[in-house]
Amino acid sequence: MLQLKPLDENVPIFQQISTDISPVVLVNIFQVAEEDIPALLAAWEADANWMKTQPGYISTQLHQGIAGSTVFMNYALWESVAHFRAAFSHPDFKQALSHYPSSAVASPHLFTRLNVPNLCVGP
Repeated sequence: MLQLKPLDENVPIFQQISTDISPVVLVNIFQVAEEDIPALLAAWEADANWMKTQPGYISTQLHQGIAGSTVFMNYALWESVAHFRAAFSHPDFKQALSHYPSSAVASPHLFTRLNVPNLCVGP
């Protein structure tokens, strides 16, 4: 079963999903034992394929730390927090968390883009 650990203890994901921001970026950091990497990847792939079918989903990309790291980062774009909340709270998604290896810890967090002149384009 996947363990959830807040990336920000002051504003955990369950607090974030009560807001209404559009668009939104999900960053989810996974840590897993080396021997459980194949199981993590299989569970993540199944989840990502399910999320792809949900309203408001835009895209996702999974990254792995280099040099033998067992840390992974998922970056996903959603049309809105409301769309993400519906998918994240869906019973099928909640049940799928049991497919992750017991060593897996996830730290999901939602972000919005910022506008920084001459550097970043915000919402």
